[in-house]
Amino acid sequence: MAKKKKGNQPRPSTPPLSKAALLKLFKQVKRPLSRAEIIRQLKLKKRDKSVVRELLQELVRDGKLIRIRRAFGLAEAMRCVTGRLEIQRQGFGFVVPEDGRRNDIFVNQRDLNDAWHGDKVVVSVIGEARRGRNAEGRIVRILERGRKVLPVKIFKKMSGGDWLCRPSDPRLGFGIIAKLKDPALAPRPGDVALCAPGDKIDATMWEGEITRVLGPETDVSVQEALVKSNHNIRTRFPSGSLNQAEALPPEPSENDFKGRRDLSGLAFVTIDGATARDFDDAILVERSRKGYRLWVAIADVAHYVPEGSSLDREALERGNSYYFPRSVEPMFPVRLSNGLCSLNPDVKRLTMVVRMDTNAQGETVKADVFPAVIRSHARLTYTQVKEAVLDKDPAARKRVGPVLPMLELAEELARKINLLRQRRGSVDFDLPEPEIFFDAQGDAADIRPKARTFANQIIEEFMIAANEAVARFLEERELPCLFRIHPPADEEKLKNLFRLLSRTDKSVTMPKEMTPKQLQMLVASVRGTGKEYIVSRMLLRSMKQAKYSPENEGHFGLASDAYAHFTSPIRRYADLVVHRLVKAALAAGEGGAPQPFPGRKKLFNVAGHLSGRERVAMDAEREILKRVTVLFMRDKIGEAFNGVISHITDYGFYVELKEVMAEGMVRLSSMEDDYYTYWPQREMLVGERTGRAFTLGQPVEVVLDDVSLERLELNFSLKSVVAASMDYKDLIE
Repeated sequence: MAKKKKGNQPRPSTPPLSKAALLKLFKQVKRPLSRAEIIRQLKLKKRDKSVVRELLQELVRDGKLIRIRRAFGLAEAMRCVTGRLEIQRQGFGFVVPEDGRRNDIFVNQRDLNDAWHGDKVVVSVIGEARRGRNAEGRIVRILERGRKVLPVKIFKKMSGGDWLCRPSDPRLGFGIIAKLKDPALAPRPGDVALCAPGDKIDATMWEGEITRVLGPETDVSVQEALVKSNHNIRTRFPSGSLNQAEALPPEPSENDFKGRRDLSGLAFVTIDGATARDFDDAILVERSRKGYRLWVAIADVAHYVPEGSSLDREALERGNSYYFPRSVEPMFPVRLSNGLCSLNPDVKRLTMVVRMDTNAQGETVKADVFPAVIRSHARLTYTQVKEAVLDKDPAARKRVGPVLPMLELAEELARKINLLRQRRGSVDFDLPEPEIFFDAQGDAADIRPKARTFANQIIEEFMIAANEAVARFLEERELPCLFRIHPPADEEKLKNLFRLLSRTDKSVTMPKEMTPKQLQMLVASVRGTGKEYIVSRMLLRSMKQAKYSPENEGHFGLASDAYAHFTSPIRRYADLVVHRLVKAALAAGEGGAPQPFPGRKKLFNVAGHLSGRERVAMDAEREILKRVTVLFMRDKIGEAFNGVISHITDYGFYVELKEVMAEGMVRLSSMEDDYYTYWPQREMLVGERTGRAFTLGQPVEVVLDDVSLERLELNFSLKSVVAASMDYKDLIE
């Protein structure tokens, strides 16, 4: 009988290799391992070397393992943390850990090791956290560049045909010598372009390649494109999600109405800004025997966007919509956001409805959540509601027609709900938001406080009530929820505020516990006085950032025990997650087809990602506002402005202008009358010779000396000082 060839012999099976298996091994042996040791420990064959190599490389890229010469070690065991680097204007940075349960890690400028703002990095913890201070670390590895392309300003053409550029982000302190990807690009000095960075030449210079010219830096649309690139904000939808959106019907079908309550006969209305195009919430208020019945209907986006679909994956990646002065990058294609899921007037739309029954004081005593069909009876604006309900203008009242009685009832209920929030300690900051006005050429013509009245507040109160009702709905059933949490304010900063106030006002005493109620009482006590500005600014700086979490830690600012985002699923993915959780809960309660609830780990990961994308949106909005403000002020050098001191540092003070919503700095280096010392505990600068003091909230007159779009700075010099907003003599003595 012929012998079988050796190559045809069946191979003995080996255990399946995976990243999880390798991590388990490292945790078991409790020491770094070389690749050869891993193969021996797992009793693998030589042919498995390449698979082990690939898995180790992936784990290093993920930040789970650290390469140590020829061995690998667990990052967590080596006191290493993976996260995103956020560099501050002063040069230092913070690593925001992927594990949302960890606090940010401070990184000194000397320890950045060529990492850029937005990079995914591994940071080695070299100093433990102390009271009032973050743990300190050193960047040991750049896992992934946060930006594959950098917006740059082009300065000049060099002799060899390359172009000298500089990143438009002032946090990137280096130059770039760039080639053109295509000679037809033809940039000019002063243009903004997109540049793919290459290798590092020296400490101050990198190589690069210009891939696209955006246009002159003075164009607002160019600045918006620059900011979107700076923050990796997607500007195009992939073909898969676009195709899925286009395949949806233009209107809901009769089949979609099955299993829903038909509320199309009820007079729901939408109330939004005049320029709004997507309407994801509608309201209705009725008087009941014991109080009120509040209906809040929210677009049922989850009905059209299955979890894991192309549309869903793209929406999750974006996290939320991004709003700019002249453009919007929506979370969903316009086919959904402005069409099928928008609660446009006089058309039937699918919704999830929160119905709340309240007592005579406006307190919710019973709430139900269910799917429904509604038809908006009117698309109203905040201005229309203000004129008709608040101002009682006869012409405006006639225009809103039959919905006027409902709107007046809505105002009545909203004021009662607002009063209840105030009594429980909800902290409301009455700080103006800037609004940019453009001329016919598209240039900024003015920057003024955004008009805001109780007409806006009506909708805000009803949305807060609905969000709380949904959070309680899931929590009472002990079901998963993606909560909106807001950690308590920084206690040391709050104590500093009370110490400052108590030095000039003996009636102010340090509370035993820094509760939202105590802060709300403080805000109310200084409203309309010279201390209001100081209190609001210092309170705002003491507040921590709200975020998402599957663990309910409460919402400090709203003084709410349970809060979730439910009312904006068109523009926030977190709301879409909560919609799906509610639907799964309703299906389970009605004995319908069971829908799986996401695991705790998955919810933590989603919460961390969405909190990060929200931070990106906030940073992008702040940056474009700064850029447009600088452009607006460029032709005003030499002009005098009135303002108030909004922030004090050891190198000068910031001034918030009154004539226009802009802020700039008066540097100590520009003040010749004295040497000034910064007193951080008293929020003031004091002259060593004259005793002259500059305090938070103090009115001043300044002259605009310099405007820098590269540094995003307005620099002023002091012209005159008005009396302080508080009596600070006691603070100096």
